[in-house]
Amino acid sequence: MQYHIDTQLNDEQRLAERILNHPKFQTMARQKALLGWSFSVIMFLVYTGFILIIGLKPELFATPVSQGGVTTWGIYIGLFIIVFSFVITAVYVVIANGRFEQMTQEVIGEVKENNHE
Repeated sequence: MQYHIDTQLNDEQRLAERILNHPKFQTMARQKALLGWSFSVIMFLVYTGFILIIGLKPELFATPVSQGGVTTWGIYIGLFIIVFSFVITAVYVVIANGRFEQMTQEVIGEVKENNHE
């Protein structure tokens, strides 16, 4: 019985290795990493810009939106950053769970088909 479990594990390891080495899977992994890092850089620049303005020109955020109003631009910019963070995360999730997951399933199907031949 132990031999069967080891054989099954080795088969699964070989299948995983063929999937990971498949050119389509490697292309998808590079695209996914590029997308993730690109979105990370965008968020880093947005947050860094926000902090730089707070540190160097805080009066910009303290400026009221309307003459005599109490709501400042800082409130709207802060809300924008929060909403933007959710939107960019949602876009990544949709792409990762849509196109990239579809590509992964295609590769798994191809590898399993070739495995049975």
